[in-house]
Amino acid sequence: MTHLEKAVQLQRDGYHCSQAIVGAFAEELGYNIKDAFKISTCFGGGMREGGICGCITASFMVLGMALGFYDPQDKALEMYGNKKAEEFLALFKERMNGDITCKKILGYNIAEPDDLAVIRQEGLMPKLCPRAMSVCIGILEEMIREYRTREEELADENVEEAGDMGSAITRVDKRRTFMRSVTRLLEDEEKNVAFIQFDIRRFKIINDLYGEKFGDQVLFFIYEKLKTLCNENRFFMNLRADLFLVVTAYESFEELDDFIALLEKEFESFKKVKLQLIFGIYIVEDRSMEIRQMEDRAAMARKSAKREAVTNKLYYQEKFKELLYTRKFIEENMKAAIAEKQFQMYLQPKYSISQNKIVGAEALVRWIHPQRGMVYPNEFIPIIEENGFIRNVDYYIWEEAARFIKKCADLGINDCPISVNVSRQHLKDTEFIHVLMKDIDTMGIDKSLLELEITETADNYEITRMAELIKEDGFTLLMDDFGSGYSSLNVLLETPFDVLKLDKKFMDNMMASKKGMLILEYVVAMAKKLELGLLAEGVETKEQVALLSEIGCDRVQGYYYAKPMPQEEFFEKLLTDRGKK
Repeated sequence: MTHLEKAVQLQRDGYHCSQAIVGAFAEELGYNIKDAFKISTCFGGGMREGGICGCITASFMVLGMALGFYDPQDKALEMYGNKKAEEFLALFKERMNGDITCKKILGYNIAEPDDLAVIRQEGLMPKLCPRAMSVCIGILEEMIREYRTREEELADENVEEAGDMGSAITRVDKRRTFMRSVTRLLEDEEKNVAFIQFDIRRFKIINDLYGEKFGDQVLFFIYEKLKTLCNENRFFMNLRADLFLVVTAYESFEELDDFIALLEKEFESFKKVKLQLIFGIYIVEDRSMEIRQMEDRAAMARKSAKREAVTNKLYYQEKFKELLYTRKFIEENMKAAIAEKQFQMYLQPKYSISQNKIVGAEALVRWIHPQRGMVYPNEFIPIIEENGFIRNVDYYIWEEAARFIKKCADLGINDCPISVNVSRQHLKDTEFIHVLMKDIDTMGIDKSLLELEITETADNYEITRMAELIKEDGFTLLMDDFGSGYSSLNVLLETPFDVLKLDKKFMDNMMASKKGMLILEYVVAMAKKLELGLLAEGVETKEQVALLSEIGCDRVQGYYYAKPMPQEEFFEKLLTDRGKK
């Protein structure tokens, strides 16, 4: 029998759709069918409430059974599983013409007694559910077949080839193997074990100067060399891009230091291009600790080493524990911070020098915890960017910004646009554009009043692709931190920005010499010839204001005029500025 035939037969035998789908796949995936029925019962919860179709949630369970999404410590596996679940839902939605709830599929709300009676009397479930079951099973068969085909190919290939480094399936497979090897190493308590995490200092510059293809060659060079340096007591993993992790057994600290020195020597250059590695080392003391926590300690040491001027390697120290606790606090409290509105929108005014008038504001996020107080952006932003929660926070701030614009519009103030930051995470897909449009439509505001800021250091291709979509939708696009990266002019050439925001450090560097001030003057002139708006960030002194005014940069933002402030305070300032108070 085919999977669909099994599922239809199980439904005829009285099992609900989620049980039928799980039952159709259970035995071939190594599960006792009765146990699968028991487990899948909970997947019918959404169906019984009239919510999302039980076929969908059951299919997620089948994907987990087939592809092995079971390790809560394995972030790579979790991310891959989430990606596959998203792919499934998108395909289901497409093939069902958008119908993803039981109410849509059956035409009645199964959670309502009267509707349920109609469903039973007319036998709607046996008539209509097989369509959804058929779609789900078809997608599942495609995804499982694709996964197994790829695994078979990898079994026949040398899975260490460069092209496989970026393969999602290969990376997940390697992560599993790596975790098993490290676990076995840690179980041998007679061996000293160290986690060594390293990356390449200023790897982005290498990509910008020599091209991404050359950057890929550098990574493959490191990857291949690590294969020769590792053995049955030493394992490595390419975590992402230029970030690598080596877990090694060692006899003495001298041996460990010698190994790190060997890594430095082996990777000191590639094709005459000098490379400098940054190392973070964690010496394992508590073997009951989760492997992820051990990795985190090595990562903390590496990040601290990046800030050091006299060394490129640091061993994890107890003082780093505070950073670990901060990360744990943030990850445990970030969801509640959204739900309880602990995240607050602050606004920093933008001024016209010539008019001495507010011409807009930038929306920024601040986290005010009821017990801990202010959690500063430099503490939580890097962490939520890394784990992806930045999307949720951005969505929250965008909605707040749209609501504030509506508040101003109701009082006749329609000349104070609010700019919001679009994080790197959003550039991977178009979901954020739909979220922005929803906020604008819900609040009934003019699209021109919600401006978007993208940092120029994000990947050029992603910027270009998304910026074009943003422009097609009629948004005003600001290049944030212009001058902070190494490809500003290239990004400017390829991407349809409306406004350049001059980075504070760029401003400070340019104003430190006559040559720098001349460069700044020409940047302003270039922006005018390209018909681009220009705004200088980080303006803090009267001298800076005078120079910017002299060379024709009229719009500024910085502490000289105002610091970021709660939106209520900015609102009062804006009312005064507009003569409405």
